[in-house]
Amino acid sequence: MSKIKEYIEANKERFLEELFGLIRIPSVSSLQEHKTDMYKAAEYWKNALLKAGADKAEVMETKGNPVTYGEKMIDPSLPTVLVYGHMDVMPIDPIDLWESDPFEPVIKDGKIYARGADDDKGQAFMHAKAFETLVQTGNLNCNVKFMIEGEEEIGSPNLEAFCKEHKEMLNADIILVSDTGLIAKDIPSITTGLRGLSFMEIELTGPDRDLHSGLFGGAVANPANVLSKMIASLIDDDGKITIPGFYDDVLEVSEEERKEMAKAPFDEEKYKKGIGVDELTGEKGYSTNERTGIRPSLDVNGIWSGYTGEGAKTVLPSKAYAKVSMRLVPNQDHKKISKLFEKHIKNIAPPTVKVKVTALHGGQGYVSPINMPAYKAAEKAYEEVYGRKPIPVRSGGSIPIISTFEQVLGIKSILMGFGLEEDAIHAPNENYPLENFYKGIETITAFYKYFSKE
Repeated sequence: MSKIKEYIEANKERFLEELFGLIRIPSVSSLQEHKTDMYKAAEYWKNALLKAGADKAEVMETKGNPVTYGEKMIDPSLPTVLVYGHMDVMPIDPIDLWESDPFEPVIKDGKIYARGADDDKGQAFMHAKAFETLVQTGNLNCNVKFMIEGEEEIGSPNLEAFCKEHKEMLNADIILVSDTGLIAKDIPSITTGLRGLSFMEIELTGPDRDLHSGLFGGAVANPANVLSKMIASLIDDDGKITIPGFYDDVLEVSEEERKEMAKAPFDEEKYKKGIGVDELTGEKGYSTNERTGIRPSLDVNGIWSGYTGEGAKTVLPSKAYAKVSMRLVPNQDHKKISKLFEKHIKNIAPPTVKVKVTALHGGQGYVSPINMPAYKAAEKAYEEVYGRKPIPVRSGGSIPIISTFEQVLGIKSILMGFGLEEDAIHAPNENYPLENFYKGIETITAFYKYFSKE
């Protein structure tokens, strides 16, 4: 057994307990009540990096939540890797669907169950432990910097300014990220593309107050009814988004590349079973993997109006709301799409309601070349640990800040994810396999070995 494997094996329980300490901090960035928890998480990361071997680490302010920065510069002439991750997590709602306390991690069936177990505390923390392993075994052959932010789950609104202000400090040869996943537990993959994002909110107002549905129903437009019709009209029977101009800039993928993508193993029955559905749907003429990887989509993330408490309250509501996310493909500009969405919603709203559309956040898509040295290093690292060459895949998810890194810092990113479809990120009972956590640490250490050679 190599020194690296020996070190990971000897310290695996400590690694886990230290991760649990981070998970126990309820760092929900979207809720103001957890503002102090964001600072607790930032301090935890600072101490973790110093303990792992960083020469310096500090909590740095932004206009929003803090960023933890750390570094170990062993030789300026050597390659430098900038590790990016996020300490914030999604809200835990609906709490009644959790089978255990979301912020008290438990191990069941070989998996860690907790909010942030995968996204992104579990995955980001692998980098701290891989770094520690390399330092302690004398195998670190690269300079390493860490940038752990606290606003990824709300669109990283202040990280672009942080990057501009600290561009020299963040200078590196490659940005290394683990916030994506594998095709399957035994099939490694490297995410080479991410969809962009436009996240919007609609507010419809009818009468100036809630009305009695018996006295006014049938005579006054119900904003909830109107909003339902408007939302339903946004996608046609062929799965196409009906917003004028929406597809104008979509970068069409060649038939040759589609054939290469089709080589990735995909079990549709297992996929359906894993999420509890009987049938799949989507844009006509594309496979499931293509619909989530190379085509844009539109989904309602939340819709609410009127009385939703226990029992009956027969009101005709004054207002109705919806949150809508549009996942975008490379070449689609999220700001342009947001404007097209707002214009279309206002055009299709009837005169019986007032409409307000707000762009909440967004970001561009990203494509990573598979011929650069960092990709080759990641490829070799997965092959060493998993025994097979990783498959390049385009993810349906979005990490808006990745494209910003390239625009502001001029640095490409490599997305070495270890999560799985069934990890239930953003949902109740989020989990992360212990095997993936430990294999991730080992694979990341191998990346540094090969990257220093590349």
